[in-house]
Amino acid sequence: MYLGLDLGTSEIKALVLNKQGKVLASAGESLEVQRPHAHWSEQNPADWWQATQNVVAQLREELPQDWGQIRAIGLSGQMHGAVLLGHEGEVLRPAILWNDTRSAKECQQLTDTAAQLHQIAGNLAMPGFTAPKLLWVARHEPKIFSEIATVLLPKDYLRWKMSGDKVSDMSDAAGTLWLDVAKRDWSDTLLDACGLTRDQMPRLIEGSESSGYLNRDIARSWGLNDQVIIAGGGGDNAASAVGIGAVEPGDAFISLGTSGVLFAVNEKFSPNPASALHAFCHALPDRWHQMSVMLTAASALRWYCQLVGSNETTLLAEIAQLSQADKRHAPLFLPYLSGERTPHNDPEAVGAFHGMTHRTQRASLGYAVLEGVAFGMADGLTVLQQSGTVLDKCALVGGGARSNEWAQLMADALNLTITSHQGGEAGGALGAARLGWLADGGDRREVCRKPEIKQTFTPDATRHQMLQSRLATWRRLYRQQVELRK
Repeated sequence: MYLGLDLGTSEIKALVLNKQGKVLASAGESLEVQRPHAHWSEQNPADWWQATQNVVAQLREELPQDWGQIRAIGLSGQMHGAVLLGHEGEVLRPAILWNDTRSAKECQQLTDTAAQLHQIAGNLAMPGFTAPKLLWVARHEPKIFSEIATVLLPKDYLRWKMSGDKVSDMSDAAGTLWLDVAKRDWSDTLLDACGLTRDQMPRLIEGSESSGYLNRDIARSWGLNDQVIIAGGGGDNAASAVGIGAVEPGDAFISLGTSGVLFAVNEKFSPNPASALHAFCHALPDRWHQMSVMLTAASALRWYCQLVGSNETTLLAEIAQLSQADKRHAPLFLPYLSGERTPHNDPEAVGAFHGMTHRTQRASLGYAVLEGVAFGMADGLTVLQQSGTVLDKCALVGGGARSNEWAQLMADALNLTITSHQGGEAGGALGAARLGWLADGGDRREVCRKPEIKQTFTPDATRHQMLQSRLATWRRLYRQQVELRK
């Protein structure tokens, strides 16, 4: 059996997978984000470790007879976060997360300093990436910067706690802006631009390789043996791709989690930084991927539910009762609650409702939130198409995959066939477990099978035309917002 751990922003998820590909048990533990200042987003790594201990205890209790048969552990995690360790292994400050936008000025500094940034890293310097965060620390917290012995990504902090090994995989490392993505190796040029060296970086391996073994003391406390392999793992989206079977060129999926992602698999490094499109290594050897990213997706729905005192199940049921005329005249919503990446690279972008009247219902605003996220995905699809990537269908994963209303709206807005899959909401945890299986010698064709299709959503031509009209106005609203900031 194989254990998959997915360290998300709002929750750590875990599951156990057997060699028949069946999920035997799953567990989750909520996490909180601290926002001490505007544009800041931080978490305490100690909270991640405690949450990990809790989900392991839950799974162990759920599988008392079979738990000891676990042979490997795979890791998935939120990308770009900066965990700074001192020379004694102490955490020097709270981890700065992917949706933290304080380092906008440092992005320009990195772009000016590292002339080859776009060619080597394949991506624009954005505040979400790891490298600008370190430049911010160097400028604003120089004492802490001088004490840094190692920079770890979030999931790799868990690996270090589990094994004592400082290791990362190619897909997660590609999100730092320190990796030569084509060569799959650290770039001394980009590290030097941030005042760092490869001695401060973890060792790199492929996501399907073994990084080592579970520490003896941890293994004993978890009721496992100390020969349990820990796989390289992957960044959350690359791991989700493995979980959904998106491992061959042309495969694609949409992830509706805290952030929103449109992910397409490539057989070569295919950067397009001018449009804020990400080009990263996949979690498997000899594979890369393109990715459009919006910073707020399912989290926009959670935010709105909290605002109006509802829950997602109730609100989605209310939205399903709206007529097509209600939807056609609903307000528009810009989902930029944390700024935006693709295609705008705009940390100052903000969310907004437009077009409310006395007749506006709670459900109409809820629909506008779903639609606004779908329109953000349409922007991402446009950028992918401009780079030469052709898609005619996408799988849907993440928490948002539970909503048929949202899935159909995605199909109509993007004019793509959308498929949901059995276990699609498991996302990165399932992919992590599969990477553990691969590290234990599993065959890729067997391990990375596409899960059974649960439902297919075919685009409706009439609704697509209606949405295209609303999308044009939605895009004008963002341009007006930019003009007002000048």
